[in-house]
Amino acid sequence: MAFAQLCWATEGYVSPQARYLTVPADDPVSPEQLLASNDWQSLEGESPNFGYIQERLWLRFPVPEQTDLNLLEIAYSHLNQIRFHLVENGQVTHTVTTGDDFPFQQRPILHRHFLFPFERQPTAEYEILLDVSTTGAMQVPLALWNDKSFFESSFIEDQIHAVYYGILITAIFFNLFVFVALRERVYLLYVLSTLGYLLLIGTLNGITFQVLWPTSPEIQNRAMLLSIPTALIFTLWFSQVFLNLGRSSVALNRVVLLAIALNALAALATFVTDYSIAIRLVVALSIPCSLLLTLIGPQQWLRGNRQAAYYTLAWGALTLGSAVTAANKYGLLPNNFVTVYGMQIGSALQAVLLAMALAVRIFQERQDKVEAREAELRAMAARRSAELKLMDHALHNPLTGLPNRSSFEMMLNDLMMRSPEKRLGITVIRLNNLDSVTKTLGHRNSDLILERAAKHYNAVIRELPGAIPAEQTDQRSYYLTSLDPQTFAFVVDASMAEAAARSVVKALEDVRFPVDYLGMQVPLDARLGVAVFPDHGTDANTLIRRAIIAEGSDRARERGMAYYKPSRDSFSADRLTIVSELRQALIDNRLALHLQPKVALASNEVVGLEALIRWPEKQDQLRPDEIVDLAEQTGLIKPLTRWVLEQTLVVRSRLLDHGWALNLSVNISPNNLREPDFPLYVQRLMSKLQKHQGTITFEVTETSMMQDPTNSLSALRLLNDTGIPISIDDFGSGYSSLSYIKQLPASEIKIDRSLISDLAARAEDRVIVQTTIDMCHSLGYRVVAEGVEDDITADLLRDMGCDMIQGYLLTPPLPFDELLGWLSQAGSERQQLG
Repeated sequence: MAFAQLCWATEGYVSPQARYLTVPADDPVSPEQLLASNDWQSLEGESPNFGYIQERLWLRFPVPEQTDLNLLEIAYSHLNQIRFHLVENGQVTHTVTTGDDFPFQQRPILHRHFLFPFERQPTAEYEILLDVSTTGAMQVPLALWNDKSFFESSFIEDQIHAVYYGILITAIFFNLFVFVALRERVYLLYVLSTLGYLLLIGTLNGITFQVLWPTSPEIQNRAMLLSIPTALIFTLWFSQVFLNLGRSSVALNRVVLLAIALNALAALATFVTDYSIAIRLVVALSIPCSLLLTLIGPQQWLRGNRQAAYYTLAWGALTLGSAVTAANKYGLLPNNFVTVYGMQIGSALQAVLLAMALAVRIFQERQDKVEAREAELRAMAARRSAELKLMDHALHNPLTGLPNRSSFEMMLNDLMMRSPEKRLGITVIRLNNLDSVTKTLGHRNSDLILERAAKHYNAVIRELPGAIPAEQTDQRSYYLTSLDPQTFAFVVDASMAEAAARSVVKALEDVRFPVDYLGMQVPLDARLGVAVFPDHGTDANTLIRRAIIAEGSDRARERGMAYYKPSRDSFSADRLTIVSELRQALIDNRLALHLQPKVALASNEVVGLEALIRWPEKQDQLRPDEIVDLAEQTGLIKPLTRWVLEQTLVVRSRLLDHGWALNLSVNISPNNLREPDFPLYVQRLMSKLQKHQGTITFEVTETSMMQDPTNSLSALRLLNDTGIPISIDDFGSGYSSLSYIKQLPASEIKIDRSLISDLAARAEDRVIVQTTIDMCHSLGYRVVAEGVEDDITADLLRDMGCDMIQGYLLTPPLPFDELLGWLSQAGSERQQLG
């Protein structure tokens, strides 16, 4: 309470004339022994300050006869342990132990200084005996108070502290707001530097122990060690940036960086050394660092740095105050208001001066920039405004405001030029039902619906992984562009989009969902087509054309989205050539059938074969499914299917000749089911070869039947009446309803390979497959699992009750001669197992 002592020197308090004695830290001497000792020495000065010592300090002093003195204050907040002994007529009558090694709540009076109240009898003589030990500076400023006078003076001093803390906190928050607004590092460093000094002063005064961690003495001791180097690190860092030492003085910049590194090492050293050594180290290091901070300002000021003037005054005040406080801690200066509160005084002045400097910095920087740009901006404003309007109209759709085709092509060509290695997905969205909406609701409503759809699609695409903005400004952000009144387009990073399949599916669902307009759910039948750069083209025009071709494909009609496939592009020269070659290959009988066996899990016997079409000449150019797609798109599916059926019967006759009476399965296109004469053709074909009656199964995919469910069901029933078994292929990949499936005259269900491939790894797939098998069995269907590639999957399916499997675990599809060898080998292995 040095400040209070100065202000109320003769009113309510007395500085006792104490004697002292030091003993080794581990000496178990008792108070009674020391009271009888003759080694006591008188203290010089009113405030004991022994610096850093290892011994325990004992102090004794009489209590004056003033009856209103009833409170002892030790006005220093960093003593590990204090034992207060009240001696009455030579006998110790009352003992209290406290200190920084104990929780704050254990103090006799909850105050940042150590306070010991005592009671006294008028007829007795009293003496106070103190046992003090600490690993820090041994300072024991003593004062005997009347408790009322003490708390009155303490209240005034707390108000002074509150003003100091208020100044620092105000400076911190002001510059923090400036940093948030300007994003300039110097303001954040100032905030951290000032905050470091605030915590340092609070720790020195014991405020942090009282307010922040009263139950954790170890945190208080650690905070005392770390607050000094932390404050210096941010102060040095701030000085480096504020004065721009990296450019103005390379040598001085290196010295500052070295000082930062030394303080960082000192902070780390506090974790591995004892408190006494650590506190001496950080305090000793703070003195040259403070001097360095003092010298930086004048040096830079002399070199013409405008900011250095404020800096010199600010850090001069702070470093002087810090040096005074540090010298006081070493016992070089006595305790008084200036030495005890030097750092607070200096840091308050520093905060005010540097706040002014930063404010001037903001003003100067902004003023220079404004003045430099004002004339230029005024001269360009009118011309720029007119040009922007013209460009905006030329590059945007007048109805939706979206970038138009010209804008999209420029953006796309620029992307391809800047990142030729990146795979880009060029996607078009076509609203195939917009014409019907216009005829129903009129052009005005159709325009409003189109505007709403454009906003919705733009929002959906913005969230799509890999989406690339077509136009991005402060006012708007467009990912969608308008190619024509009912066609939109956008670009995505193809690799990112392919890696986020779930997000793509969700976006597709959101785009295809009807638009809500005046309470109506308006279906726009949005379909998507995708072309990939550079796989499908290297210029914007080609990629857009091919994305539109993909949008118009059967796959897009079935699934809502399709990728461009050269084999399905009936508008390309290569496509026309391939179609011609396929027609000729049918005539010349240059196609082939490969066969893949189906095995019954219960008996491990081959129970059937699936006939799959191959084009040997084009096996490197076209996949088997692309041959079928090509035939469907060009009208060749009718002769192709008839060729397959005729060849299948030939193959089965050859199998019978070799002793293999196996059933064969053939895939039937949905286009075949729409042919009026297809059931009659099958009936005539089968009637010619009675030995194959009931042995050729037609496989139809779940999805294909849903394209025209009424006609498909009628055709399948006619085929079934002819004696053709029906199998539902790719079950689980489509969206048919169970009620429709129940109407089909099928005897077999083939579970799609997408549900089988991860059966061993995905528990949810096992649940779906088990449910499907149980459901199919309950409806009277046999169940075949496609795409089985390992024994673990086969064993799981066997345990689930699946009837048959088909896949690469058995064999890939084989030509006829190779299949005969495989059948013979499989039969031999089965006999050996038997």
